[in-house]
Amino acid sequence: MGQKTHPVGFRLGVIRTWESKWFEEKNYANWLHEDIKLRAHVKEKHYSAGISKVEIERAANKVKVNIYTARPGIVIGKKGAGIEQLKKELQRLTQNEVFINIQEIRKAEIDAQLVAENIATQLERRIAFRRAMKKAVTIAMKFGAKGIKVACSGRLGGAEMSRYEWYRDGRVPLHTLRADVEFGVATAKTKQGTTGVKCWVFKGEVLPAGKEPPKQRGRGRSQEAQG
Repeated sequence: MGQKTHPVGFRLGVIRTWESKWFEEKNYANWLHEDIKLRAHVKEKHYSAGISKVEIERAANKVKVNIYTARPGIVIGKKGAGIEQLKKELQRLTQNEVFINIQEIRKAEIDAQLVAENIATQLERRIAFRRAMKKAVTIAMKFGAKGIKVACSGRLGGAEMSRYEWYRDGRVPLHTLRADVEFGVATAKTKQGTTGVKCWVFKGEVLPAGKEPPKQRGRGRSQEAQG
């Protein structure tokens, strides 16, 4: 059996931090379920806005919701009407005071979650899965990703038997803790059934201040040694 671990959970406390930033002992279960509802509502309401992640910070009776989106204009709405409406809707889901903060994603082409969702949307529109995957890989590398891997699993191309296919370009070091690897999952609801889409994007290595990356050893001897 394959021993797989979540790329984000694997790096928590090393180069990654939690998406929910709060500590609570008595109301832990309530706050956890509140977070799940808040995230689900934001994602469902503004799926077309390209929402990568929703971070939630809590302090006393306040809830700060940070929404990372590729199209902030859709979430904010005309003269901020959309954000006010969203705030009212989220306020119904929690007893605490809600604050919303919108963060724009500059390069949606190398955001793992948005890449996975984009492929899933194409599969729903009956675009060939190989074409969608290869295009996503090519564009990500063009926009500066050090490596990318995309995988699709399900009844690909309407086949009778489900299968798993993947494409990779560049480096995707899944075991290296200092490697900044983003991970995204999406589900395409096709006529034949659901198709799962996963995406890993490697954006380089995150190193402690003052340290240099290890030098790669060449196979041949150096010129000095040869001389």
